[in-house]
Amino acid sequence: MNDDTAHATDRRFPAALAEVARVDFAYGHDTTGEAAAAGDYRIDFEPYTEFTSREETVESFRSWTGGTDVDGDTYLPFGQDGSGGQAMIWRARPGRPLADQPIVFLGSEGECGVVAGNLSDFLWVLADGFGPLEVTWEDEELTSTPDEALTRLAERHATTPRRTAREIVLETRAEFPTFEEDIWALSR
Repeated sequence: MNDDTAHATDRRFPAALAEVARVDFAYGHDTTGEAAAAGDYRIDFEPYTEFTSREETVESFRSWTGGTDVDGDTYLPFGQDGSGGQAMIWRARPGRPLADQPIVFLGSEGECGVVAGNLSDFLWVLADGFGPLEVTWEDEELTSTPDEALTRLAERHATTPRRTAREIVLETRAEFPTFEEDIWALSR
C-alpha cells in the first residue's frame, strides 16, 4: 500500500479528538456568570468517541445531498450539533495525514461550510468559543469568547499558532472558496 492509499484509508481517531470527546458541551444560552463557570457552553456540539462507520457516513451523505451516486468517502464525521448536523474531517489534501485535513460542517437545515484548515486550527476555534455550527451560522461576525478549559486542551495538542476563530475561518475559506458550491453541486 503506498503512502497516498494509507492516508486515504486511515480511520484512526486522533488523540486530540478523543480528548475533545471527553468535554461536556452542556449547551446553554447563558455564557456569563455562574452558567459559564459551570461549563454551560454556547457551543452546540456533541463530539463522538470515534468516527462514524463508512456505511453510516455513506447513508448520511446520500441523505444530505439527495444523491444515490455519492459515497462521501472523503468525509469522516466526528461530532454533531443537537439537530444532527455533522462536523467532519474532509480528506481534501491527498497524501496528508488526518490532522492536516480541513474540518467542515454539513447542517441538518442545509448549512454547510469549512470550519478550519486542519485539526489543530479546529482546536483553536473551539478554544475561541465556537463550534462547527456556530462558525457556519455566524459567518464573519465571530467575536471571541475564549474558554479556559478548551484553550488548555488546544495548547496540549495544537501544532499551529493560536489565532482567533475569525482569522482561522477567513483563512480556510480563502483556501477552499468553492466548498459550499461544490457540495451543493452534488445535491439533487
